[in-house]
Amino acid sequence: MPAMKTPGVYIVEKNAFPNSVVEVATAVPAFIGYTQKAENGDKSLLNKPWRITSMKEFERFFGGAPCPKFTIDDAPTLDIADVKVRTPGDSRGTGKVLNQKNAKFILYSSMRLFFQNGGGACYVVSVGDYDGDASGDGEGEIKADELRKGIAPLIKEPEPTMVVIPEAVCLADLKTCTSVQQAALLHCGNKMRNRVAILDIFDGHKDRQDPDGDCIAAFRDSLGINYLDFATAYYPWVNTTITADSDITFDFLSPEGKSALVDLLKVELKVAVTDDVPMEEPEPDADGNVGEAKPTKEGQVLLDNRASLAKELDGVIELKDAINKKISKRDDGSDPSLKGKSDASIELQVKAERALLNKTLMAVSPLYVQILKAISARLNLLPPAAAMAGVYTAVDTLRGVWKAPANVSLSSVSAPAVNITHDDQEDLNVTTQGKSINAIRSFIGEGTLVWGARTLDGNSLDWRYINVRRTMIMMEESIRLGTKAYVFEANNAQTWITIKSMIRNFLTGIWKRGGLAGSTPDDAFSVYVGLGETMTSEDILEGILRVSVLVAVTRPAEFIEITFTQQMQKS
Repeated sequence: MPAMKTPGVYIVEKNAFPNSVVEVATAVPAFIGYTQKAENGDKSLLNKPWRITSMKEFERFFGGAPCPKFTIDDAPTLDIADVKVRTPGDSRGTGKVLNQKNAKFILYSSMRLFFQNGGGACYVVSVGDYDGDASGDGEGEIKADELRKGIAPLIKEPEPTMVVIPEAVCLADLKTCTSVQQAALLHCGNKMRNRVAILDIFDGHKDRQDPDGDCIAAFRDSLGINYLDFATAYYPWVNTTITADSDITFDFLSPEGKSALVDLLKVELKVAVTDDVPMEEPEPDADGNVGEAKPTKEGQVLLDNRASLAKELDGVIELKDAINKKISKRDDGSDPSLKGKSDASIELQVKAERALLNKTLMAVSPLYVQILKAISARLNLLPPAAAMAGVYTAVDTLRGVWKAPANVSLSSVSAPAVNITHDDQEDLNVTTQGKSINAIRSFIGEGTLVWGARTLDGNSLDWRYINVRRTMIMMEESIRLGTKAYVFEANNAQTWITIKSMIRNFLTGIWKRGGLAGSTPDDAFSVYVGLGETMTSEDILEGILRVSVLVAVTRPAEFIEITFTQQMQKS
């Protein structure tokens, strides 16, 4: 109140309404992994949480996709071969498998999957680049300790509500993968308690009957029992359409892979030229002698085409050699045709020649097309956690955080890596240890759907469902921030009534939108505060103001039972 010393009119304003509780954001994931770069101008973003809202922003601050390098190796059996190669005189042929030589950096593809499934604002923590260290040798690797270090900076960021580490499943073995996932659980369930971890299954692209072992049983055995109500897991991995077939060229092969490709193309050419063609038996002459068999009319056309193929393939190999020479001369500056040209124009010229080589190979070699398709299938096989983070965002926006993120289709997903039946899901969803795994299933006419909404604490009636945990986090954080304004206010009845009415108004809004169950607000929630109700006189002397809030969070109808009974005819 102003000091009244000079005669006049003084204005006094009084607040008519108490503070209100503002609902906090519920769908802000934090992604941790490796990127091409991590910089904002001259400022490094390494191990610093950085907020983005689109894939364009991600590429601006963190760069583009990695360039995987595959080798072409002999397959132990034809059953597991990625490519089958025919050899002269062998109708069955031999099998080849594609193995990625460098580390499987999948954060970039996972971010694209996140945004294509409804993702919005998120945080990215880059823990390193594709080269692995400052040497820039291009032989980077994914390290568990670096991924764990990326979790710590999130302690200072209150906004993220989910933690996703897609590259944890790309580590060398289950043990190191589990160490990263346990660190995420510790962060979410112990240090912060305002966010959840979305976990992937190590080797989740394999069937549970795989000879290497049951990936679900291994995951459950290794994860432990701590903070399971702050995490959820999904199985299996998904086949996506993130990387287009047109984006894949021979550049995705390592030097050894390219050499193997040339050898295979020569074998393919030899088969094409020496395979049997339709022949006609000559008639014997007057002396009974039979001449050599000659190709039929159709056979001669086939031989002519094969000769053309051989010429084309020779041209392909010559073009490949020319490009390699041009690249080496470009690097040492000895190519006279490149003198005076800018780096950009040189890159365009080399890129055009590479595109021509790739197009020619695809036209003349079915084997090359098989190899590209096999590489595409490998790159498009992704763990589902990033997609689920996008689904959480979309569901929260359209329906609210209290809606279970299930019975929702996945975008940019062609099929789950493993087909799960009704019986298969029984052990995934309900198990003695309570570690429920949410299934991603394919349904005829509906596509690929998320078919589960449980946390890993499936035996808990309080925290069985992920939407219940996330709704409680939202209400707890919102009310905590709202009541922060009353810290150091008088601990008396006036403050108690103000806080109670503020919380009731907030919960009433949640109830009206369907987040709380009950025919009336009094059935949906209760708020208690006051001396003799939640506090003692000693609490007040110690400066403690206790508020007790009871809520009935809506739970999903996971099982719907319809009973049919025949009755007697009545008319």
